[in-house]
Amino acid sequence: MRFVIDFSREARRQLRGFTVAEQRRIVEAITENLQHQANVASRHRKPLRENPLAPWELRVGDVRVFYNVLVEEQSVYVVAIGRKGHNRLRIGDQETEL
Repeated sequence: MRFVIDFSREARRQLRGFTVAEQRRIVEAITENLQHQANVASRHRKPLRENPLAPWELRVGDVRVFYNVLVEEQSVYVVAIGRKGHNRLRIGDQETEL
């Protein structure tokens, strides 16, 4: 099953906060990992415990991509992109806890 990938307005804004090289790496990882089997856990994808952000996380180095999978619509909705350092997650200009 092939998923269509869509970004929230906030996720697009957050993506622009990374360098161009990082943006390219993040988008490539999203395409490679979420177009097929976005709702299957793997080395880089995992379901999260219940939280206010999203039910799934994609790891791209120290970057975290949070997303929802809509199986019936065959779509993935990226809701947030942030950088994780140690026990801290920074999304945009805010530090967030999951």
